[in-house]
Amino acid sequence: MRGEYKVPGGKLVAVDVEVDDGRLSRVSLSGDFFLEPDEALDDIVAAVVGMSATADAAKLGQAISGVLGDEVSMIGFTPESVGIAIRRALGHATSWHDHTFEVIEPVVLDPAMHVALDEVITREVAAGDRGPTLRFWDWDAPLVVLGSFQSVRNEVDEEAAARHGIGIVRRISGGGAMFMEPGNCITYSLSVPTSLVDGLSFEQSYEFLDRWVMGALADVGIDARYVPLNDIASDKGKIAGAAQKRFAAGAVLHHVTMAYDIDADKMTEVLRIGREKISDKGITSSGKRVDPMRSQTGMARDAIIAAFLAHFRARYDTRDSTYTDAELAAARESVDSKFRTPEWTYRVP
Repeated sequence: MRGEYKVPGGKLVAVDVEVDDGRLSRVSLSGDFFLEPDEALDDIVAAVVGMSATADAAKLGQAISGVLGDEVSMIGFTPESVGIAIRRALGHATSWHDHTFEVIEPVVLDPAMHVALDEVITREVAAGDRGPTLRFWDWDAPLVVLGSFQSVRNEVDEEAAARHGIGIVRRISGGGAMFMEPGNCITYSLSVPTSLVDGLSFEQSYEFLDRWVMGALADVGIDARYVPLNDIASDKGKIAGAAQKRFAAGAVLHHVTMAYDIDADKMTEVLRIGREKISDKGITSSGKRVDPMRSQTGMARDAIIAAFLAHFRARYDTRDSTYTDAELAAARESVDSKFRTPEWTYRVP
């Protein structure tokens, strides 16, 4: 059984493994990494032979670290990356190319429906009722979407929001507030099996799940980089933020919002920390807009989304998909019973 793992910013790690009586009986390690001294390769292999075939990547990595002295240099890979490759060989962890991704193009809905669909779709992926899914949002009304743990009082001027006709909904993932008016940002959600991020820390999984969009941004002329924990930036400042929610049932929700053309004055009226949020974009005077995607690409929002979809389809195995009637009904019920209720919205007052 063979498994491979490309270390973010590093090298390819490949393993071939055999299992006997539930334990690793043979392990062969290869790749384009660097290792000094050469003899350490045998030590790495010997450290994991005999271990349980169900050991997670952290335990496998710890076993390797435990046998390597200070004189050993692992360049372009880590003990944990060997563990991830072993997990992939055994089928416990998966790679992008092990899946066919369902792709849903933008559908205009009440933005609260998209918040609810994040939960509905990801639970279906966890249950195996839907394949890993990439979907882009589109919406027909303004909304502030709060992170799961944010305080309404601290984040939103509710009088200003009401004056502008902007609602408030709390999502299931953490992170910061999303200021969403029709056409002013680009938002997508990835719902994937936990196996895709097996062995990765939360920080590592953000970078891993954002990797494809770095290539998509390059396609539209933006040289972007990942900024821990959950931001994407160019040399002109932040352009996007990500948020995540891991489901115990076996799936991960990862979504990203990119500023396309936001009314900075209105945002700073509605969001109490709005001016701080735009300070890294060079917006210091009234009448300005937060528009990194529009100004840096010169492209229409729809054209950028089309370029992103084309990049993802060219990079991975995909099939076109839509929302089912059952999914939309479940989302509507969830909006009414959860996401639009004061109990959920003000669970952190």
